[in-house]
Amino acid sequence: MTYVIGAACVDVMDRACVDECPADCIYVGERMAYINPEECIDCSACEPVCPVEAITMEDEVAPDQTEFVAENARFFATVLPGRTEPLGTPGGADRLGPIGVDTPFVQSYTAP
Repeated sequence: MTYVIGAACVDVMDRACVDECPADCIYVGERMAYINPEECIDCSACEPVCPVEAITMEDEVAPDQTEFVAENARFFATVLPGRTEPLGTPGGADRLGPIGVDTPFVQSYTAP
């Protein structure tokens, strides 16, 4: 099981979760942050510090947020716009810094 970041994070780049994460597995896109499902250690440190309550356990994601489970994984598994290869499991967000792009779904996402 892993944590995922949902729609409430889109365009709210507080980054408290990034600072709190001991696994350094939260990567910053342009419009939202993403948790690497391969690097997340399920410690829950990020969840209570999120000011918009966008972080939940994968199996507790609300039905209207299920696409964000796939988007968190897709961010690392596919070639993002402006990149030449998938991020994969880079071993820490600090090393890479902000990625600055999002998945196509998040790029075009508008809140209902």
